[in-house]
Order: sequence, then structure tokens, then C-alpha cells
Amino acid sequence: MASLVKPSLSSSLPACNATTQTPKQYPSANNPFKSSQSHFHGLKLSLSIPSSFSSFTPLISKTSPIVSAKVNKGSVPPSFTLKDQDGKTVSLSKFKGKPLVVYFYPADETPGCTKQACAFRDSYEKFKKAGAQVIGISGDDAESHKAFAKKYRLPFTLLSDEGNKVRKEWGVPSDLFGTLPGRQTYVLDKNGVVQLVYNNQFQPEKHIDETLKLLQSL
Repeated sequence: MASLVKPSLSSSLPACNATTQTPKQYPSANNPFKSSQSHFHGLKLSLSIPSSFSSFTPLISKTSPIVSAKVNKGSVPPSFTLKDQDGKTVSLSKFKGKPLVVYFYPADETPGCTKQACAFRDSYEKFKKAGAQVIGISGDDAESHKAFAKKYRLPFTLLSDEGNKVRKEWGVPSDLFGTLPGRQTYVLDKNGVVQLVYNNQFQPEKHIDETLKLLQSL
């Protein structure tokens, strides 16, 4: 009797292409630029300089101070309690005793964030093998997270940081002149101490590579 061939998990996973019809945007009161579409994020960004400005550099220095992260390597980050994609309350303390990857990202269903989430998904078995858990955090509500996780079959927890309170407490820096919530990844060891802080807005999949390198060395 012929044996049945079970399809691989990767072949049955949905493609990682964000399909949001109206890209999410993060308006800034101090941003005098016109909006245009960014292929990096699928977000509305300021790219055109008004004619009234003769120099781009002074504008950046006056309106976009550099924000330093509050949570650094070797520190214990502030605790939090947030809702996951199923509306359940999740606290940071729940994960103590195992390595933990916490990644902050701008928004569900944007191209960069979708690639990043799917890259974590595709490498999830490697994270499990390293004994680590993964959680993603953004300002989207639980309903948005639920739809995002279901669509791309994400096997890890997504937490809703509405109002970006935790993001601010952890000191996650904004990117692109303060227009966008930053993309930053933290690796905590089993004692809850930060061993890696990695920030790369334009190469979201690099977060997975750098995170796994550290976890495999612990």
C-alpha cells in the first residue's frame, strides 16, 4: 500500500505579504513634511522637504533629539502586565526561569513587521530548542493582534501595549526623526537580565539572526 507523504510545515504556512489597504500612520505634531508611502514599512512617512526649508540638517537637530534606551545590557527591565491576542492578561514575570525574546515592532500588517513576525515563526523551532520563548509587542489592540496571528499562523504571544506605556518605560527609541515607533529586540536570560539589545528598523529579519546567535551561546 502506498504511504502518504505529509506536507512539510513550511510549505503549508501562509506567505508573508502584508495586505493592509490603508497603511497605518503615526502623525507627529512637529513634522512639517508631506506624507508619502515607504516601501520599508508600509507606513506614511515624511519624505518631502517644504520649500521654506533651505537645509535639512538644522531641522533634524532642533526637532528630533536622540532618545537613549533606558533598558540596557545587564539591566533588569521594568515589569509589565498586558493583554495578549486572546484578551488574556500576561505578565513579564510569567516568563522568568527561561530565556525570553521580547521584540517591539511598529504595527501589525505592515511589510517590515510582517516579514519580522514570519521570520520568528519560521525559526520558532530553533528558539524552542534553545529553551527560549518569544513575545512581540506593539500598540495595536488585541483584536488586531488576533487577526494578525491567525492570518500568518504565528505560534508565539503578541501583547497589546495601547498608549505605548511599556515602550516608553523600556525606553525603546523612535526611528526616522521620531515619526515611527522603533523596532527593537531584547534577549533576557533565565534570571530576567538583559543580555542583548538589538535595533534595526530596515532589516527586520536580522533581529532573528542576532537573537539566535546569542541564545545559542548562553
